[in-house]
Amino acid sequence: MAGDDPAPPVQELASATLADASPLQAQFSRRVLITTIVSRADGGAGLAGQKVRVGGWVKTGREQGRGTFAFLEVNDGSCAANLQVIVDAAVHPLAQLVPTGTCVFVEGELKKPPEGTKQCVELRVERVVDVGPVDPARYPIPKTKLTLEFLRDLVHLRSRTNTISAVARIRNALAYATHTFFQKHGFLYVHTPIITTSDCEGAGEMFQVTTLLSEAEKLEKELKENPPPSDADVEAIRVIVKEKGDAVAQLKAAKAGKEEITSAVAELKKSKEDLAKVEERSKLNPGLPKKDGKVDYTQDFFARQAFLTVSGQLQVETYACALSSVYTFGPTFRAEHSHTSRHLAEFWMVEPEIAFADLEDDMNCAEAYVKFLCQWLLDNCLADMQLMVKIYDKSAIDRLKLVASSPFVRISYTEAVELLEKVTEKKFENKVEWGIDLASEHERYLTEQIFKKPVIVYNYPKGIKAFYMRLNDDMKTVAAMDVLVPKVGELIGGSQREERLDIIQKRIQEMDLPLEPYEWYLDLRRYGTVKHCGFGLGFERMILFATGIDNIRDVIPFPRYPGRADL
Repeated sequence: MAGDDPAPPVQELASATLADASPLQAQFSRRVLITTIVSRADGGAGLAGQKVRVGGWVKTGREQGRGTFAFLEVNDGSCAANLQVIVDAAVHPLAQLVPTGTCVFVEGELKKPPEGTKQCVELRVERVVDVGPVDPARYPIPKTKLTLEFLRDLVHLRSRTNTISAVARIRNALAYATHTFFQKHGFLYVHTPIITTSDCEGAGEMFQVTTLLSEAEKLEKELKENPPPSDADVEAIRVIVKEKGDAVAQLKAAKAGKEEITSAVAELKKSKEDLAKVEERSKLNPGLPKKDGKVDYTQDFFARQAFLTVSGQLQVETYACALSSVYTFGPTFRAEHSHTSRHLAEFWMVEPEIAFADLEDDMNCAEAYVKFLCQWLLDNCLADMQLMVKIYDKSAIDRLKLVASSPFVRISYTEAVELLEKVTEKKFENKVEWGIDLASEHERYLTEQIFKKPVIVYNYPKGIKAFYMRLNDDMKTVAAMDVLVPKVGELIGGSQREERLDIIQKRIQEMDLPLEPYEWYLDLRRYGTVKHCGFGLGFERMILFATGIDNIRDVIPFPRYPGRADL
């Protein structure tokens, strides 16, 4: 841009580090992040006298001194705290700056405020570089308290609120911590496909990926505008082809000249091509292509049925069986018509897979990972967690400390059922008996009431678990485990995978699943099979657990659920 500093040479950029920048300067932006000012131990007081540029959005603004100056509380999203900004009327028209939601880019000098004020530092503006104005009469997010349910209708603006911006920073911290944990322990990050032809869960609640509907709509429209030829039209062209063929035969019989025969053959060839096109077009019918009374998916984009993935586990196993320790972290999808506070149609999963490892290794990794996440938030996101404690859940930080510091209890499914069957002080909505899939109320009772710490339940009945989980010697249970934590119940589900070819084939057939789509998965057992294990952590559930927020729709930036897919 004209007047800007020249771009630094590529070699200098390549060798630059964060330490090379000014301690206040934001990378790749000619401004200072507010967090570098207000998050210091002294609250920024030690920076008094420094000249800085700050950009952000006005949380609150008010004119003072009979309109001679204004106080602005400005936030740029880098932290929960605001920076108090003071602007004189001589510097800029104050009416443009004070409405909530206004974007301001200003420069000035950091100063210590008068004694007795809660701020440790404030910015006296010397120049307003830029303003993104707001019409306060139309701005849909006033500075009054708003419910999270109301904000779901303003998904494009809700990140400007204190809660959603704090959740975004907590989510970012947990994602960064996830990569840090697995990279630190020698795992490779593998990108698994979003479009799949495998149903990992065997539940069938999958979003289908197809172009057949749009192709059918296009065909129907085209056939209305240009109807297909009738049988009479096709027969008329067949007659022409026959006539052209007879003409060629006669010319050859009469030993006509080469040029005349060549011309007649060319006309015959063109007529045959026209006939082929007309015959093909006459067979076109509106609607989906059918074969034997069923939709013909060989005509679809991928030449077979395809879906949005419910899990990257099966695919990432292929890399675990070659690269040993791997993980995938990405979006997954479930077409479940559920409106509960715990369900989304699109959600993120963290799924590690470890070769040469069994169920105990799996439990050890899951426990270490969850503890790492909790400690990471305590070490790196405390201000945002304090906001959660203040607004939503007074026990949120204590819960993180408990999980980060406590050894997880480990009990078998059978032991868990026996404990729950002895409970008399609470009546469960779902009856407890061996063989049931433990409900959230059961899981939470175990972790919140009986043990008051995280619990890992292992060795579940084979009838309630997926085909790929390793069958135990008792032939009744599989080497599966769930990590249960306070507030949400199940946080992680995992297992040792079945590495024996004959047994996993029987398991697939027992669950009435076709073998053909899983032949590639069975190949991993045919060629160099290895004991391996893994688990999946629902990322949004981890955020619910950490923040204490009640509805999962409020911890993902753009929630998708039945009836809603905004933006």
